[in-house]
Amino acid sequence: MSYQVFARKYRPRTFDDVLGQDHVVRTLRNAIEQDRLAHAYLFVGPRGTGKTSISRIFSKALNCPNGPSIDFDPDDPVCVEIAEGRALDVLEIDGASNNKVDEVRSLLETVGFAPASSRFRIIYIDEVHMLTTGAFNALLKTLEEPPPHVKFIFATTEPNKILPTIISRCQRFDLRPIPTDIIAGHLQHIATEEGVKIDDSAAWAIAKGADGGMRDAQSMLDQLVAFCGNEITEHNVLDIFGFTSRETVAALLLGILQKDPRRILSVIYEQFEKGKDLSQLLGEVVGAIRALVVAKLDPSAGREGFPEALWTDLSNASESLKADRFLAIIDTFSEAEARMKWTSNKRLHLEIASLKAIQNLQEIRLSDVITTIGKADPEEINAALSGNPPAPSAAPQPKPEPAPEPVRPPSPDTENLDPIDKLIASAPDVAIDPDPDPIRLNPDPKPDQPNNKKNKKEAAAPEHDEFHNDPLIVEALKVFKGRLIT
Repeated sequence: MSYQVFARKYRPRTFDDVLGQDHVVRTLRNAIEQDRLAHAYLFVGPRGTGKTSISRIFSKALNCPNGPSIDFDPDDPVCVEIAEGRALDVLEIDGASNNKVDEVRSLLETVGFAPASSRFRIIYIDEVHMLTTGAFNALLKTLEEPPPHVKFIFATTEPNKILPTIISRCQRFDLRPIPTDIIAGHLQHIATEEGVKIDDSAAWAIAKGADGGMRDAQSMLDQLVAFCGNEITEHNVLDIFGFTSRETVAALLLGILQKDPRRILSVIYEQFEKGKDLSQLLGEVVGAIRALVVAKLDPSAGREGFPEALWTDLSNASESLKADRFLAIIDTFSEAEARMKWTSNKRLHLEIASLKAIQNLQEIRLSDVITTIGKADPEEINAALSGNPPAPSAAPQPKPEPAPEPVRPPSPDTENLDPIDKLIASAPDVAIDPDPDPIRLNPDPKPDQPNNKKNKKEAAAPEHDEFHNDPLIVEALKVFKGRLIT
């Protein structure tokens, strides 16, 4: 038998073999057990997360002997045919090469025929987003009301390119990137089966570089076995794929936390001289900062692949820092990452972002000022704001001296004043009541106050005559040559 790569040899065969997609597996299991099978399914997710594998496993469960059943035998001839892609009743089509209207129409012509030997005729279209708009439209009617013996299964990495009318006719399942620790554990399992010794740090480095894709990790492990033989170390992984070691990431991050610019520039220069991908280094540092923030909230969280000694150093260096400082550093690195995508001098932008990260740790924020003020003595705060040192509490307070009475300026010589100034100078002093009566709304009339219009006019008459005969009013009328209008 010819050699099979790890990605094919260790492809999941049953629902129990699927890793990292428990939400999808559980839903499909329940649908089979409860006999609630839909006529169309859409699997969405990044590359290497199990879309094709789950589609084939689901097809085995539907068309296995005595199916549908979740407890099928993967070694049954029918299941083997489906796994190898040569079953007559399970049509696997590549959407990239069969995306025309005529090809879809010829496919739909076979839908009306009954299955050859199984219960369902299953049509699986991979990369379905590659179909043209005309091909999608030709598929609409049959997809909405297919014959009872037909099931459609679609897979795509770009659901945004699929017509909404197609998506609305399917049950959609979003496959997630597989966690790094699950990939690393599976790589250890494969290495054990193959008689290969691989370090935990090497398995973690491969899983981290795979970025959530199990197939990518298996392909890298296959390449490492061909290069290294039966023993793989982290150094081999870093040399072949150009990944960044945990020690390098920890050294750069410690330089930031300990505010050591010389160490930061030295680490970046060393990685630049080795031809490492500086964008990846930046991403690794951001991931380590995120792990430190999560560890502050949940001490039981993982170490992001760092050895225990390095993780202890990072935790001790960041113990006194608050979460907002880390968030500011992440924002600074995010801006640098966006600029590094379009520039050739990535080293310069990484150095600037790292030095700005030190500034983020040193700057004084409004929250720090508020916290300091909240802990300070109110008398000290008032003294600081006024610029005077606070008086000792034991010293007696001096009694305030009475304010001097205002001195009235001497009366000017009225003979040399103009008429207006002479009028003002001759005005009598007005005494102001220091405690006037408050303004009242609808006050009660006083006993001696008149209560009718006639009495009011009679009572107001003496006041009117007194106003006309006032010397000040008479003098003003002479000066301005005016008259009173009543």
